[in-house]
Amino acid sequence: MIRVEVTDEEVAAALSRIAARLTDLTPLMQDLGEALVNSTEDRFPEGRAPDGTPWAPKSQATIDAYRRREGKTANARVDFRPLFGPSGRLSSEIHWQAGPNSVEIGSSLIYAAVDQFGAAKGQFGTTSKGSPIPWGDIPARPFLGISEGDRSALTLIIEGYLSGANGGD
Repeated sequence: MIRVEVTDEEVAAALSRIAARLTDLTPLMQDLGEALVNSTEDRFPEGRAPDGTPWAPKSQATIDAYRRREGKTANARVDFRPLFGPSGRLSSEIHWQAGPNSVEIGSSLIYAAVDQFGAAKGQFGTTSKGSPIPWGDIPARPFLGISEGDRSALTLIIEGYLSGANGGD
């Protein structure tokens, strides 16, 4: 067995800082979450998944449904971009939640999972009038995930965090 005893105060302080930072990674996870939310929001106007593939366009049936409702709402306007509905909430309600060893990003909107993964016509049953829910097939339009650019940005954030643990703030 080899035992190393550190008696140098400066080295001991650096090791203590590293140990403290590696015990609770919440600050790092918060930075990673913020970066991922920003990146996700930035992809919305482009209409692209994290892997770079374009989202499926809105179906004509969806556009027609929006147009029918347009006349019933003041200042309503049809946005033809995928995942941009009348409220515009999905692109603006993405958030992160960090813990000591993880970070999650997502949306609490009820339809976010359907937009991310897609759904088949009738997958969620029927309305009280017997209409399928959803009323048609909805293609997956992944908006959550890590792009190649995200990988580089996250790596830089992690390296900066570890550098800061060694007094390099």
